[in-house]
Parts: sequence; C-alpha cells; structure tokens
Amino acid sequence: MNALAPATSKRRRAQKLPSEVTSFVGRRHEVAEVKRLLSGAHVVTLTGVGGVGKTRLALRVAADVRRAFRDGVWLVELAALDRPELLVQTVAEALEIRDFSSRSLMEVLTDHLRSSQSLVILDNCEQLLHECAVMTEALIRAAPDLRILVTSRQTLGIDGEHTLTLPPLALPDSDVPPPSVEALAHSDAVRLFTERAEAVLPDFAVTDDNREAVEGICRRLDGIPLAIELAAVRLRAMSVQQLFNRLDDRFRLLTAGSRAVLPRHQTLRALMDWSYALCTDQERLLWERVSVFAGGLDLEAAETVCSENDIDREEIIDLVIGLVDKSILIREEYPSGVRYRLLETIRQYGRDRLRESGEEGELQHRHCDYYRKLSAEAYRRLFGPSQVTWFSRLQLEHANLRAALEHCFTRTGEPGTGLGMAADLLYHWITSYYLGEGRRWLDRGLAADTSSSEVRARALWAGSWLAILQDDIPSATAMLEESRGLGELLGQEPVLAYVALYLGMVAMNEGDAESAVALYEEAAARHRATGDPIGLALTLIRLSLAHSFLGDSSRAVSVSEECIALCDEHEEGWHRAYATTALGIELWRRGDVGRAAELAKESLRFTRLLDDSLGIGLSVEALAWIAATEHRYRRAARLLGILRTAWQAIGAPLSGFGHLMRYHDECESQVRQALGESAFSMAVERGARLSYDEALSYALDEGASGDEQPDRSGRPSLLTPREMEIAQLVAQGMSNKEIAASLVIAQRTAEGHVEHILSKFGFTSRAQIAVWVGDWNRAAQNEHHDQG
Repeated sequence: MNALAPATSKRRRAQKLPSEVTSFVGRRHEVAEVKRLLSGAHVVTLTGVGGVGKTRLALRVAADVRRAFRDGVWLVELAALDRPELLVQTVAEALEIRDFSSRSLMEVLTDHLRSSQSLVILDNCEQLLHECAVMTEALIRAAPDLRILVTSRQTLGIDGEHTLTLPPLALPDSDVPPPSVEALAHSDAVRLFTERAEAVLPDFAVTDDNREAVEGICRRLDGIPLAIELAAVRLRAMSVQQLFNRLDDRFRLLTAGSRAVLPRHQTLRALMDWSYALCTDQERLLWERVSVFAGGLDLEAAETVCSENDIDREEIIDLVIGLVDKSILIREEYPSGVRYRLLETIRQYGRDRLRESGEEGELQHRHCDYYRKLSAEAYRRLFGPSQVTWFSRLQLEHANLRAALEHCFTRTGEPGTGLGMAADLLYHWITSYYLGEGRRWLDRGLAADTSSSEVRARALWAGSWLAILQDDIPSATAMLEESRGLGELLGQEPVLAYVALYLGMVAMNEGDAESAVALYEEAAARHRATGDPIGLALTLIRLSLAHSFLGDSSRAVSVSEECIALCDEHEEGWHRAYATTALGIELWRRGDVGRAAELAKESLRFTRLLDDSLGIGLSVEALAWIAATEHRYRRAARLLGILRTAWQAIGAPLSGFGHLMRYHDECESQVRQALGESAFSMAVERGARLSYDEALSYALDEGASGDEQPDRSGRPSLLTPREMEIAQLVAQGMSNKEIAASLVIAQRTAEGHVEHILSKFGFTSRAQIAVWVGDWNRAAQNEHHDQG
C-alpha cells in the first residue's frame, strides 16, 4: 500500500463550505474587491473588528469563485485552536489529507498543495498570527497556483499580502434626519436588522411608526452585523422601541446568541473579552484610557491624556500601533494627519473596564483639561496662516469638545471653565453646523456662572452673535446690554469694542443703517486701540456692507479693501473671504459684473474649503444677482434653486445679513419675469436637485454641472467612462462573458465593473441597470432643449 496515494492523488472538487442558513446582506463592493484581489494576489487578508463579518464575507466570496479553482475551496477554522503546534495538523485535516508516512506534516501539506489550484480560507488567525504567517509564506512559495484568503484582526505581515479592512455595514445618511422608510431601505445595516427581525417575527416591517427606533438601533450598534443580529433576536420578548431604549446597556442585553456558535460569539461582552485577552497588559491599559475620547483622537491627544501611571509618553506610539494591528483602534487618514477611533461598542467596553479600574475620574479630568487648552489655543491662532488647519481640527474634535464641555458643567465648581471654553469656540460654532449647539452651551454656562467676570462679559457678546445669526434680536440685545455693563464695570475695552460691533449688527437688522455705521465706527476705533485684528476685520466687513446699503460706494470699497489688506498682512483667510464678498457686492452694484463675479468665486472657493454654509450662501447669492444682471436668466434661476437648498439647511435665508434680502427678492422677480413661470420653476428645481459638490461646481463654472449628463434624478452620472460603457452593454442584455469578449478584457474584470455599478446605485439586479441606462439615454437626447 502506498501511504502517499490518498494525499497526492486526490484532485476531486471540494465542496467543504458551510451552507448559508441566513441571507447575506450588503457588501457588494467588498465582495467585488476581494474577488479582484484574489485574481492577482496569492494572499488576501480581511481585517476588521470582531463581529464585523469577516468570516461571512470570506465564505460568500469563496462560494462565488469556487468554479475558478479546479481543486476546490477549503475552509480551515482556527478560532478554537490555542496550541500553535497543532496548526499544520488542523489545516491538513481540513483539507482531508491523510498521510501515514514519517514525513513532517508541513512537508506533506506542501507537497499536497504544490500543483494544486485551490483556495484555502484560514479563518480567525489572530491568536496564532506568527505561526499562520510562517506557514502561509511557506505554502505560497511552494504552490504558485494556490490562493489563501485570511480573516484576522491583524494582518500577517508577509511579503505579497494584500489586505482589505472590512468596515461596519452602511448606516442611514445622518445628514438627512429623519430618514424615510424608503431611505432606510438603502442602508445595509437596516436591511440586515429587518431580515433578521423577520426571522423572529414574520410580520415585522419598517414603518413610519418604528423607523426612527430601527435607525437608532442600527446606529447605536455601529452597523456591526453580529451586534445587529443579536439585537434582532431580542424582538421575541420586546418591541423595537423597548429594544432601542435599552441599548445603552448593550452588553447585558444582547445575550441570546445561538448555542451553535463559539462561546465568544454568544454575547458582545464575550466578544470583547476575547479581543481584550489578545492584548498585552499595556495595550489593555491604553484601550481603557482612550475610551474616554469621543469620536476619535490623534497621537498627540493620546500621548498627553493617556500617559503616566504605568505608560510613558514615548511608549504610546508603539501601543497605538499594537491596537491598530488588533483592530481595536481604527486608523483614518485626514488632510490634517492620521487619527484613530474606536467603534462605540469597543469604546463602551473599554469605558466599563476604565470605570472598574478606578481611573475614570482622573482620565475625564485630563481629557477635559486637554480640550480646554486646545480650544484656547485655537482662538489665539484664529487670525493667521494656520486658521484653516485649526478650523478643520476643531471639526474633527467636535465630539471630544462636547464631552469636555459636559464634564465642565457637571463637575462641581467648574462652570466658569466651561463658559470660557464655549466662548473660545465661537468661530467653531459659526463655521460648522453647530451654531445652535454653541448657543446652548453658552446659555448653559451663563446660567451656571453668574459672577461679574471678564469671562462672563466675553461669553455674553459671543452669545449675542449667535443669537443675531439665529434672528433672535431681543435675546441678543439683552446679552449685549449686560455685557456692556460688565465691560464698563471691569474697565474691559475689548468687551466694549465687541458690544459696539454686535449692537451695530442689531441696528442693521432693524433697518437703521445710520446707527449701525456709527456703532461700527466706534467698534473699529476701539479694536484699533486694543490691537485686536479679529474684531477689527469683522467690524470692517460689516461697515463696508452698511456703507454699500446706504449708497456710499467709495467708502464701501475702501473699507472692504482695508479689511482685505489687514487679512493679507496676517495671512488670514476666513474674514478675507467675507470682505471679498462684500467688495464684490459693491462692485456689482457699480456695474463691474466681471470683477464682481471673480471676487464672489474667489470667496466661494475658500468657504468651500471650510464647508462654511453661510459664507457659501453669500457668495452664491452674489453670483445669482450677477447672472441676472448679465441676462443669464436660466443660470440665475438654477443658482436660486441651489440657494433654496442651502438656506433651508441653515434654517433662514441670509442669516445675519437680512438687509441683503432685497437683492435676492429683486433677482428672483427679474428672473421669473424673464423666463416665465414654467421655465423658471423648472430651472430652480434643477438647481435644487444638484448635490452639494455639483452645486458648487456649477456656481464656480467648473465644467460639468449637472446639466451635461443627467441621470434619472437630474444628477450627472456617477459612473466612470468605462463603467458607463459596460452599463450600456448590460442594458443590451449582454452577459459578463460577452462583455469581456466585446471589450477584450478579462471576465473577472467585467464582473468587477458590474459589481461596482450595482454598488454605486444600490441596485440589486442587472435589470435595474438597464432601466437606469434607458432613462439616462433619454435624458441625454433631450438635454439640448434645456441649455442655459
């Protein structure tokens, strides 16, 4: 008997994959990407946090591609294996290799796979990472046609390894609250919850009554598939709303996992315990400490807040790398640099551990102190070349700023600290989407700290600006009167300067431009005396607009030019953008529409960088007025449509600049009369339907604007030229094989393109692509009837 015969002769097609007992939801893009990687790489590793669906994705891909592997697809489950010396034996057993010779099992395994065209899935490698890496590298060197698909919370770190980090399932768009039932259907996380809920309650459906609770459940569970599946099981005993209300104690609640799965998958607590046990003592300590952060952190924050007491500052970087490797921290790239974040489920686990350690109070204090200092530094650096960097950084840190403020106001004896911090963040509230929140923090601080201090006086005038932007003039006036009283009592010239500035805004809002000019002149003089370029720049912008309103063109131009020169001297951009808009408006009134348009676009390009809705709206307003003056009525109408969407997002048209509404109304009346009601409404609607980026590109005349290649929603095609070509062939009824032959590309390449098309539109069938192509072609044929 030849002992090698079974091992060397077996070439039957393997079908050793577990059957899917539940539906596979979403992951269209990831499936296509893994297939693409497998077509060229010997080793592909799927990484991600526990419960995110690495194994499930690997099995779905394996099932899809099994026909491409002559010698089969094999699953090797390693999660329960804790003895490294059994690794090769476990792999051999999974591949059904029987060998009775005296050779080493590694030699037998290598010989078996040497000429094999197989796909081997090594599932859950993290606890045997080194051993898996050594074995995998040896196998792929010996077997050129072998493909290995790895799932692990860390990469193997070997040559030739390609990695894909699996994100949680897509959540509903948080920028459009509350989402409709139809919108929720496009979220993979909601689809998974719905399908698993239907398995428990056959009549379950997302309705108008439960849609907010369903969305909240999926969002609180971070879109982690395992967490969502465990949550859905609880619907046996409670309603959707009850489940949503109880999710704050998610680890205690979600305990109803299947007995058939590994113990660590039966509860989220067990899942986190598994990850925690894989960390070193110091990595565990850092995991606990970074849980005090909300929304992410950078390396500097980790070093400042989390060092000391058993972790030196210089050790933080290596510990961060370790937690990233273990998929505890998620590394993210931003223009400002690298940041790290914890999924909420993982963060809460770490927070529980931190609380148990007794360090929570100390870490909260250090976190709060760090962000208080960061806010003060941001205000000091506001008027200068690093302005955009600081604006962007504060937006990234918003959740941490919020947590720090909350700690200030809940910690006994610290409301003044929170009030000062909220005032320091004034420009953060204004340039971001948090104006209302900023005012609430200031109001809370003013109610908690009633001392007659410079901090209170400053917070009062800061709060008044937010109130003015919200068109709450009575509250703004009351705050300014109190601030002025404190300024006079304390002899604070900077306070009196800002009070005069914002009282000028109040007067302008009430239509009293003459009083506004006098107050602005007073504010400018005081700001010059105190050497405050921030206050002076803001005052000059408003003074220019007031002179323009009164028809004093020369003063309007000279004041805005003075402001631009001041900003240029300090290499400042935000105030300069508003001054540029003010100058452009006055030049438009003079009839210099060409120069006015250039200035409005210049301003728009800068405010676009900051995503400053108010500044963007002002610039687009000016461009709409200019277009109407140039008799480009269809363009003006579309810009008015863009503005309709923009001002709805802010909550009020020309917030804080109400005196400019007369120009908006005159423009709308002129364009409506020129185009006629039907054409005007159609053009406005087309502008309103443009996405954010499309709208700004249109306003800036940056080529394609939503008019050249509309899809069925009036928006331009999301597809690349190659994808568009393939979509047209799909619409003709071609199979992937026929498309590949027609375009002389690999069939796998064609499959990948089709998967990308389906993913981009959220489609589930080729028939939907065909319908979209038909709509697109009809719109393109009719487009020449609607140019403007």
